[in-house]
Parts: sequence; structure tokens; C-alpha cells
Amino acid sequence: MDITVNIHEAKTQLSRLLEKAAQGQGIVIAKAGRPVARLVALAPPPTERQLGFMAGQGRIEADLKGEFAEDIAVMFPG
Repeated sequence: MDITVNIHEAKTQLSRLLEKAAQGQGIVIAKAGRPVARLVALAPPPTERQLGFMAGQGRIEADLKGEFAEDIAVMFPG
């Protein structure tokens, strides 16, 4: 169940409200009694990144230096 707080309370109690949101409590922030925003916890970031998971799955066959040589020369003169 969500709890509703007004903007002033949300500003003065933000740390406490963030802790509640992190614990799974939904917080609705209201202005003049009308709900305007919901404060919810984000999903935790992955604990481990897997680098190179797409290795060998694609290939770039374009000759980018050749195809864009003039553009590159204009951007990097000298």
C-alpha cells in the first residue's frame, strides 16, 4: 500500500522516504492533495558485468576511413 505525502513533507523527509522506498514501500507525492508523482525503488544493478558477451556475433565490413576520408580531413585538418 502506498503512503501519500505532501510536497513540503517530501522535501523535509526525503532521506526517510528514500529508505522506505528502498524497502519496497510506495510513496505518492501530492500537491494540494492531488497526486503528482510516485517514489519507488529502482531494480538493483547487476552484480557482475559480462564483457564480450557478443564477441563474434557481428561484423563491420565498411571501409569507414575510405568512405569518409574527406569528412575526416575537414574535421581534423593538418
